[in-house]
Amino acid sequence: MNIDAMRHRPDDSELHAYVDGRLEPARLADVEAWLAAHPQHAVQVEGWKRDAERLRALHAHPEHWASNTALEPARVRNRLRSRRRARFGIAASLLLAFGMGSGAGWQARESRPVQASLPMADAVAAYRQFVNADAPPMEFDASRTDDLQRWLRRHFGEAGRVPDLSAAGYRLMGGRLLSTEQGAAAMLVYQDGSGARVGFYLRPRGLLRSDGQRRDGDLLARYWSNRNTSFALVSDTEDTAALKLPGLLGGG
Repeated sequence: MNIDAMRHRPDDSELHAYVDGRLEPARLADVEAWLAAHPQHAVQVEGWKRDAERLRALHAHPEHWASNTALEPARVRNRLRSRRRARFGIAASLLLAFGMGSGAGWQARESRPVQASLPMADAVAAYRQFVNADAPPMEFDASRTDDLQRWLRRHFGEAGRVPDLSAAGYRLMGGRLLSTEQGAAAMLVYQDGSGARVGFYLRPRGLLRSDGQRRDGDLLARYWSNRNTSFALVSDTEDTAALKLPGLLGGG
């Protein structure tokens, strides 16, 4: 191989500078001589020059640019929908694979402890959302107690009643209608003379298997069941006056 040719062989940056007309004059003659000695490279560089000239011409006259149909709004929306469908398909495939893989171990499920949801968690959630002083207005205020009573009877039968807690110092403020996976539910709100509020919750029995109580942060929930209906009395843990209310409501 010609050593002199190797010594003066231009690298890619020099070739691109040559195409763009930015090559240093001291190297111009060497690059042209090397290209003359290597016609296959000269053809490639000549193609680069034609491409560069076309690009410069296009940028000089943007009004002649062809419209890019790939950027039309309808096509963009279609691509986004296709991508979403593809993602959903992948997710469904993963779920199916997980289900098939876990099926083999299903029979061993009973040998492992199962963490059940906390009892009457929906009652505590309803209390936090609807019993606080800044909660939204209730569908049934105290003036509509008869309407509330009829609704409870219709959904809970004999178990559906609006308790009178005035003997314990609590007056009814109203009720809110709710819904659970097992069916309709209701939260009745009571308040005593000091402003302390309690929530009396009714719902279909569902998964509640035994009576009991539990703390949830600053709240105490006491719960019990009567036939097909479950009840909960939710109050602030500091509200000692509320401790006797479950007895008035038919709980333990």
